Amino acid sequence: MPGPRILLVEDEASIAEPFARLLAREGFEATIAPTAAAAVERFDRDRPDLVLLDLNLPDGDGRDVARELRTRSRVPIIMLTARGTETDRVVGLEIGADDYVVKPFSSAEVVARIRAVLRRSAERPAEDGAPPEPIIVRELTIDPAARRVRLGDAEVELSRKEYDLLLELAANAGRVVTREDLMARVWDENWFGSTKTLDVHVGWLRRKLHDDAAEPRWIETVRGVGFRFAAPDGDGSP
Repeated sequence: MPGPRILLVEDEASIAEPFARLLAREGFEATIAPTAAAAVERFDRDRPDLVLLDLNLPDGDGRDVARELRTRSRVPIIMLTARGTETDRVVGLEIGADDYVVKPFSSAEVVARIRAVLRRSAERPAEDGAPPEPIIVRELTIDPAARRVRLGDAEVELSRKEYDLLLELAANAGRVVTREDLMARVWDENWFGSTKTLDVHVGWLRRKLHDDAAEPRWIETVRGVGFRFAAPDGDGSP
């Protein structure tokens, strides 16, 4: 059986070629794209299972490539970059990346992250084979099967991570979910670094839900612990 297809978007041959060979030894099928244009062309041609995307490309910014790929597919994207600030990481995740690896990196770490991202993105059908039921909290409806959110009559446009975060919070409506659990379930059980990205994404969610952190209707901060999503009507609320 052929392994998962990986599109490696990297213009430095000294990095791309040895890493492609390593991926092959690990059971993956690796294709190299040295430019932004080649990345989009080979993505459409090969339909990879995951994209490893360098941000610094000779003909463009990898973040623009990520935006373009997100208009076409929900394929997992791991960004590779020499820029390692928390802001860069948050921007990458907001664009729709699933993970972010800073150069220089160890091959073992990247392979582990590839496997973790592929595992998280795999479909998990319900035990009876039926599509998951929508989650309804007050006038908010989350449809996991279609990955769509409606607030009243209006559709709410969310990034991949914003949606995953909202789904996790709403699935536990009325209960506190710890910061650590949110990072493990929405990002990675092996997340390295601070949880600032969680606060940023909660802030973005609040704006899109027209929520007020000072007087929350949807997302309450439980200081020092985590967050509590609004309970259904009649069950109490933030």
